[in-house]
Amino acid sequence: MSDEKIRQLEIAACKARMGVIEGTFNAKSGHPGGSLSAVDILTCLYFSKMKVDPQKPQDPDRDRFVLSKGHAAPALYAVLALRGYFPFEELKTLRKSDARLQGHPSMRMLPGLDMSTGSLGQGISAAVGMALGGKLAGKEYTVYTILGDGECEEGQVWEAAMFAAHKKLDNLVAFVDFNNLQIDGTLDEVNSPAPLPEKFAAFGWNTMTIDGNSIPEILNALDRVEKNGKPTAIIATTVKGKGVSYMENACGWHGKAPNQEEYNIAMAELNEELARLGGKADE
Repeated sequence: MSDEKIRQLEIAACKARMGVIEGTFNAKSGHPGGSLSAVDILTCLYFSKMKVDPQKPQDPDRDRFVLSKGHAAPALYAVLALRGYFPFEELKTLRKSDARLQGHPSMRMLPGLDMSTGSLGQGISAAVGMALGGKLAGKEYTVYTILGDGECEEGQVWEAAMFAAHKKLDNLVAFVDFNNLQIDGTLDEVNSPAPLPEKFAAFGWNTMTIDGNSIPEILNALDRVEKNGKPTAIIATTVKGKGVSYMENACGWHGKAPNQEEYNIAMAELNEELARLGGKADE
């Protein structure tokens, strides 16, 4: 992929991070840390890889996406808004009682959502079901999902992993957002599911390990996905709070919204990054 295309994706990711901050600030609640870590993956999927059309969100032949770590909804909403599913300004309505942008994705509320998620461990099972349905129907679509690393402590994740391999669902790609922090601390402090590449491989999956905040590495990994009778797990090492200095690698920003001063600092940093990339906030 050309350097210019990568730059455009990096610009989109920076704007999506602005959307995460905008949404959580206006909601006065939410999960910015794990949203910011997942932005680059979502940007690559929706702007480069997935076959989707905002004008036809229910196209039966579209690729599917399931946000298994549903609390990272601010990131998904920001990317969907940039992709044209709804106005970017609507991100300010995050978590309002009468809004379409609920705290966790609700497919009844918003076009472009393929599954309602939030209870950790369950999203990947839904993705597996979609992939199996595609196989049975002879469809060519691919199902993508993002799990949290802490989420991989849930037993249901591994039941789904076992079933996906048994059914040879090579139309399923699961990213693990491995930022090494969950709500109560580091993975080692809570209940580490590592080593994840070896575990997914033992369950019969193709596996890769990448820098999940590197656009080129994400794109390269997606290009290397094979239809060889196995689902694919991409372990994406990321930085929680990526792009906002005081949020990076800080467990306290798992589920806390920025105040006015923190909002101003975050937006200033992201605007500086956007300018460095040659982008403009109003484009």
